This record gives sequence, C-alpha cells and structure tokens, in this order.
Amino acid sequence: MIAKTNAIVLSKIKYGDNDLIIKCYTKQFGVVSFLQKGILKSKKGKIKKAYFQLLTQLQLEITYQDNRSLQYIKEVKPHVIYATLHNDILKSTIVMFLSEVLSTSLQEEEENESLYAYLETTLQWLDMQHSCANFHLLFLLKITKHLGFYPEQDLNNAAFFNLKEGRFEEKPTDFYSVSGGNLTLLKQLLGTVFDDLSEIKINAAQRQAFLAMLLLYFDLHLGSFKKPKSLEIFNQVFNT
Repeated sequence: MIAKTNAIVLSKIKYGDNDLIIKCYTKQFGVVSFLQKGILKSKKGKIKKAYFQLLTQLQLEITYQDNRSLQYIKEVKPHVIYATLHNDILKSTIVMFLSEVLSTSLQEEEENESLYAYLETTLQWLDMQHSCANFHLLFLLKITKHLGFYPEQDLNNAAFFNLKEGRFEEKPTDFYSVSGGNLTLLKQLLGTVFDDLSEIKINAAQRQAFLAMLLLYFDLHLGSFKKPKSLEIFNQVFNT
C-alpha cells in the first residue's frame, strides 16, 4: 500500500556500491527500514542522500507491505529544518550518540504516538538551545517512560536505587544498587523538565559516571541494547 508518515532517521548504512539502507522511527509504523537503490550514484533523482542525516525529521510517502523487511520511499521532504543540530559540534556529537542509542533501543514495528511526539519535540527543543551539555542525560532518563522502565518513584527519599529492579530501596539488595552522586543526580533529573535543565550543574566526571549508569540501566532492561560505539568519542567531546 501507499502511505504517508512522518519519520525520524535513526541510522543509514551503505549497501553495495550505490544503495543505502535507512532505518527510521516512523509516526505510523514504528521502526521501519528502507532500501533506496542508486541513491549514492544518481545526482538527478528526486530523493537525495542529504535528506537522511541522523535524527532528521522527514515527511515520507512510502510503499509499505507488512511481510517485507525493507520498504521503499517514493517521495521525501523535510518536516523540520534544524537550525543548529547538524552544524554545531557539540550538538552533532549528541546527535551521533543518541541516534546510535535509539537505533538499538527502538525495536517495535507498531505505532506509538506518544513516543514519536517525545522524540519530535525534544529534538526541536535541543535545536533551539545554547547550552546542551546535559541534554542527553535527561533525554535518556525521560525516554524510559515510553520504553517501559521508568524508575518507580515510591521511596524516592531512600538511600539507594536498584537499577535491575528500577526502584528506590532503603537498603542495597544486590550489585545493582547505586547510591552517592549518581543517586543524587538521578533524583534531581527525575524532578526536572527540559526548560529547567540549565539549573543542573555537574562536572565532566559526574556527567560520564551518570551516563555510564544510564547505559547500564538500558542494558539491564532492553534485550536488544548494545553499548554505543560512539561513546568514547562522545565522552572526549564532553570532557570539559
């Protein structure tokens, strides 16, 4: 069938000499992969490879079949044109890192309007900000609400948080019970909205430690999750 849907680009890989496989999170169908033949060779076609920068928001007209692993794009145009996301070094590093996290975290091939709206609005928010060093921390924490493992906030005055169980606890129960600086920052971020993110003041070491904890949290709750290959580069860029 022919369908129109908004989409956010998660990844793209070269296939053969001239083709691309583009993985998107779509508003109508969830995760969908597309095969675009000849896109790396042809300069005359309507569909250009420049449309498919990571986390770009697009409007697509596609041919879609449930039993096909690779779909086809008939027409594409920008839905949102970012002002800074791909030309600011810090933001483009965030884009590279988060697209990799999302590509392994998002697996459902079904509609999820609230998750799509979250991605759409937070990326547009980031595009408009001057300060972005802690964006990825709040972004990853808040998206767990849509992925099904948002921290239970009962006993949120407790001295520990169990990553495996996703809940606060009075006493440590196993290896995955965390406390100290990571716990303090977790409680801060749980009570923070994006517009107040600039009020969170942490240094590079605290940022990296909390990110490592978040990635472990994702790994414990998502069977598909893989440690991002871009993590080392990401930490180097934000090591200030």
